[in-house]
Amino acid sequence: MDVTSSLYLKIFETVFPLFAIVFVGFFYARARPTDMTIPNKVNMSVFIPALVFSVMASKNFQIADYQTLIIASSVIIIGSGFLVWPVCRVMGISVKTLLPPMMFNNSGNLGIPLLVLAFGESVLPIAVILFLTENILHFTLGMYLMNPRTNPMNIIKMPMVLATILGVIWSLNGWHLPIALSVPIDMIGQIAIPLMLFALGVRMTQVDLKNWRIGVLGAILCPLSGLIVLFIWNLLFALRADYFTYLLIFACLPPAILNYMVAELYQQEPQKVASIVLIGNLFSLLVVPLVLFFVL
Repeated sequence: MDVTSSLYLKIFETVFPLFAIVFVGFFYARARPTDMTIPNKVNMSVFIPALVFSVMASKNFQIADYQTLIIASSVIIIGSGFLVWPVCRVMGISVKTLLPPMMFNNSGNLGIPLLVLAFGESVLPIAVILFLTENILHFTLGMYLMNPRTNPMNIIKMPMVLATILGVIWSLNGWHLPIALSVPIDMIGQIAIPLMLFALGVRMTQVDLKNWRIGVLGAILCPLSGLIVLFIWNLLFALRADYFTYLLIFACLPPAILNYMVAELYQQEPQKVASIVLIGNLFSLLVVPLVLFFVL
């Protein structure tokens, strides 16, 4: 098998399992109509916070060493929002519907394995840093975008944000959980991603075909806006070559599945957001390999 075929196979083996779970949720809900309201709330309150904390608490690294990477990834996220905002206005699309999926990408369950797959275990701390940056912005700035009247204290009290803060403190201090605690937390956290994917599949049974247009638009805008911001930032501040490479992959990632969960929570056109997320992730099957070929 040649290098090109091998790379495509690895990308396929990384991405396909995610969509396989979505399809399971879709076909199950088609056969047996399913209400995911309660499971989604439990996922947001318990499983996802456990996942975030377990990832951060298990990685012993100093966040201060990655200031340049944190700033650049934050610029990509926020800058993407500024680029897409006029598109929302011109096309008459709700900012709350399109902007978050364009800003907050799939840096966790897709970004981490892709970076490790492409560059080896040594980049795992960087992959986690990128995920951490995106995660914090999603549950602060992202929540503000959904509801500008949100009390900051209410944001801080959210299980996801509390788990992030605790994870950062835990990591900075180099603490280690005893096995009796780390094992159940890890097991609970492992429920989060499959449940998010399954819930997305269930939601897709209710997606009207008329929403495919916004899904395709989002699939194009998400990587395009991120890459544009990255290239501009690199021209201005000349990033390290390796950081630029990692950020290329980060910038082209599709919308995070969590965007759908948040849209469901706020009842912000979740059907449209589900289309944006699903089509965007399908489109990544084309975009991600092209970017990987470029950087490798």
